[in-house]
This record gives sequence, C-alpha cells and structure tokens, in this order.
Amino acid sequence: MAAVQLQRENISCSICLDLLKDPVTLTCGHSFCKNCIKDHWDSEEQKRSYSCPQCREAFMPRPALKKNVMLADLVEELKKTGLHAAPADHCYAGAEDVACDVCTGRKLKALKSCLVCLASYCEEHLQPHHQAPAFKKHKLVEPSKNLQKNICPCHDKMMDLFCRTDQQCICSLCSVDEHKDHDTVSVAAERTHKQRELDLSREEVQQRLQDIDRDVKVLQQERKTLTLSADKAVKDTDESFTEISRLLQRRSSDVKQQIRSKLETEGRRVTDAEEKLQQEITELKKREAELKQLSLTHDHNQFLLNYHSLSALSPSLSTIHVRPLRHFEDVTEAVAKVRGQLQDVLTETWKYISLAVAEVDVLLTEPEPETRAESFKYSQEIKLDPNTAHTELLLSEGNRKVTVTYEDQSYSHHTDRFTDYLQVLSKESLTGCYWEVEWTGRGGVYVAVTYKNISRSGPESLFGNNNKSWGLVCDQNSCQFGHNRIWTDVSDVTVSRVGVYLDHRAGLLSFYRVSDTMTLLHRVQATFTQPLYAGVGFLYFYSSPGDTAEFCELKEFFQEK
Repeated sequence: MAAVQLQRENISCSICLDLLKDPVTLTCGHSFCKNCIKDHWDSEEQKRSYSCPQCREAFMPRPALKKNVMLADLVEELKKTGLHAAPADHCYAGAEDVACDVCTGRKLKALKSCLVCLASYCEEHLQPHHQAPAFKKHKLVEPSKNLQKNICPCHDKMMDLFCRTDQQCICSLCSVDEHKDHDTVSVAAERTHKQRELDLSREEVQQRLQDIDRDVKVLQQERKTLTLSADKAVKDTDESFTEISRLLQRRSSDVKQQIRSKLETEGRRVTDAEEKLQQEITELKKREAELKQLSLTHDHNQFLLNYHSLSALSPSLSTIHVRPLRHFEDVTEAVAKVRGQLQDVLTETWKYISLAVAEVDVLLTEPEPETRAESFKYSQEIKLDPNTAHTELLLSEGNRKVTVTYEDQSYSHHTDRFTDYLQVLSKESLTGCYWEVEWTGRGGVYVAVTYKNISRSGPESLFGNNNKSWGLVCDQNSCQFGHNRIWTDVSDVTVSRVGVYLDHRAGLLSFYRVSDTMTLLHRVQATFTQPLYAGVGFLYFYSSPGDTAEFCELKEFFQEK
C-alpha cells in the first residue's frame, strides 16, 4: 500500500493535483503537466522571469518544454491498472480535522467514527462497516476526536447511561455501584431531553436576535431621521439668520439714506441762507461806498442835496440764529441704543436656542426592572425637604422618615410649605430611578411624584387631585391611583411597602407592591414636561399621631442580601 501511495504522489502534478498529462520535466528535476506549467508561466510573463512552482528555482530565459517520455508511459501503464488521481490536499486531515485511524503515511480525513470500535475511518476504510455483517450493529457517528472520553475510566466500558442526580455520563456498572438508586436514563433519552431544552434556548436566542435586529433597524431609522432633522434645522436656521442679516442690512441702508437725505436738505438750507447773506453783504458794501463818497463831498449844499436823495437802508434780508446742535450724534446714539437692545434680545433668546438644542436627544429607554435585584441599579437615596413639610409632620433619620404629630413643629416660614395637607416633597428632583416607601399606622399614606410648582394650599394641593401630580394612596384595605382628580382602584389588599420606578425621559411611572417579590400595582405612560419630585403624605383626620412613612435605604438592603 505504501508503494502504491508513493507512486500516486510521484506521478501527480503539484499544480492541478491530478495525474500528469503530457508530463514535462524542468532542469531542476520537477515534473508538471505541460499545460499547467505553460499557464503558470504565462501568468508570470510580465515579470520576465520564470520559476519552478515547487522549488522556486529561477530560469532565464523561459525554458523550452520537452515531454518526459518515461513518465508519460508510466502514467498510461498505471491508468490501465485502475489507478486514479491522488486525493486533493483538502481530502487529507489537517491539524483541526479528525484523521482516519487506519491510513498509514499521510492520513485522510475521517468520514465517520465508530462508538464500538472507538476508531475513526476514511471513506475507503469505512467500507467494512457497510458491507461486513459483523459491523452491522456498530454505532457510527460524525467524526470525533474525543472517542476515549466515552469510555468509563473506572470500568473501561462504554458510558451509555446518564445520571441525572450527579449530571454525568456513566456505564452500566456505575449504575449498580456508586450511582445506585440515582435517577439514570440512557444517554439517548437524556440527549432528547437536553435537545428540547437546547431547541427552546435556540428559539429564545433567535427571538432575542429578531428583537435586537428590530431595535437596530429602529435606531438606524432614528439616526436617519435625526440627521434629516438636523440638516433641515441647519438649513432653516441659516435662512432665518440670513433674513435677519438682510433685514439689518436694509435697516442700515435706510438709516444711511435718511442721513444723506437729511444732510442734503439741511445743506441746501444752509447754502440758501449763505447766498442771501452774501447778497446782503454785496449790497451793504455798495451802500458803504456811497456813504463814504458822500462823506467826502466838500460842498455843503451838494452834500445835503445828495443826502436827502439817499434811499432808506433796507432791513436785513435774513436773521440767522445758530444754535449749538449735536447734528447727527443723536442718530448715532439711537442706532447704538438699538444695537444694545438687539444684543440683549439675542443674548436672551440665545439661551432658549441653546436650551432647545441641548434638549434634542434620542429616546433610548432603560428596561424596566422586573425583580428587586434588577431595581438595585436604579435605586437612589431620597431625602425630604423640611421647607416643604406640613408643620404637623416631624422629619427624622436624616430627613428620610416622616412622622405624624398633629403638633406644630418649629419650622420657619417658607412659601414652599404645604399648609392644608400632611404632605412633604423630596429635596432633589428625580429622573430615572427606583425607591421604596414603607409606612406604618392606622390611617393611610400617599406615595407620589409631582412637579415643584404644585399648589401648597387648597384642594389643588392634594397629591393626585391635580394635573401636576401622580399619587398612589394606600390604607389598611385597598389602594387607589389618582391624577388630575381621577381616582382608580388598583388593589384590594394591604400594601405596607410601595416601590416606585420612574423613567422621566420615557414618561414611564410604575408603582409596585413590595414584599419578597415585586407586584405591579399601576403603570403610567405620560409626557413629563418638568422635573419631578418624590412626595409622601397622610390622610388627614384618618391618621393617628405616630403614623410614619420612610424612604428605605435600598443599598444596605441589597448588600445584606
């Protein structure tokens, strides 16, 4: 067999991996099909150098190819014996492949593995398992490198049972020995059971992949929409500022035109007045010359005669009163004033523009917690604001706990304080978080979220009795949810601990009954337009002194768990 294998390798072309056709031999000693080496060298024509594909020896110039008569005759002779081409390289076993255990020399890939023989076979050496009756009952499986792992290390027998108690494969002797009285089944039965679980897991994975794929498409669409919106905003903004610039340019041109027109009008008046004065100067100089001439007359009679013939001095043609003026400085001042006002407007409105840009975002909602463990990552420490507490409420435990006293506490006057209901708000606003409120007493408690500008007095100040707050009220027998004066029954069991989950951006608010587990009481989907604050309150006249409500320290709770 080794000799035949050697012959196959020696008469195969290393280029096409088939039996040599019209074999030619190069001066380096390697042989190829004539057409194969010609095609190879034709592809190297532009390099002007030629080499052996096997040993890389270079030739210059291109060698003439001559037929190897001996190899050609040998190939023809071996063809008559039924010898075919050597297996292609991809048929041989690589480092990652399962090799045939029977092949000698270079091993072929295994086609099957036998669980009885504990060996792997290529197509040729597998034939006895298909033909010989002795191998008919052998179990053939896909090629495996780990066949020895199917043998029990204790009893050297096939492990064809599975111990569900210890979750491991065992042999038949193990089942009557250390695994006696354990829950055992055949490996085939366990495989069927595990296969069902695997199929369910695959279905879950596939479903999640579909969900994620859908979410990715939603995000891609959101990115596209966001880009289009941004492009339109840039275009519209550019047009608006261009129009503002044009308007300012027109106003600038108008002011300059008015200034020039006024300059022309007033300049003409000045010129007319100047011309009249020049005319009057000319006339006065002429009269002055006449008077001078008369004054030089020596003949008294002639002097008197000429004096009486003088006409009376005509009144002045114009009287000019020049007042100290600022000329166009007032215009400059007016324009400067408009510039200042415009700067103030732009500065003020710029805050709104910047805020509008800052508020642009993509809604990527966090998954709502389904268990208390999941809620831990959203938990937030909440402290109450003494300035909002009704005067008959006492804050303690670092302002996390509130107690009904029905006695005025020494709080200072503050406009944020509730005056008609036993209520108090958190000090800080909330966005995406989870908290729990535990209450004790005979009355009842309000657990709420609210805008800061909720009324502090009158019926409108009660949690849930307005459009600024969302409240859950619990007493010894039931729970109700209220918003905008609409109240809905949500539970008819006692709830002493309430969990609240808030996602401000997504507009999601959920209330839970908390014990060892979380039970959803009510969920709200809304559009929150202002920051939200946590609130607690008590039913007036129903509560008793000593009734309490406390914001729980969840971090400590989960650390203990």
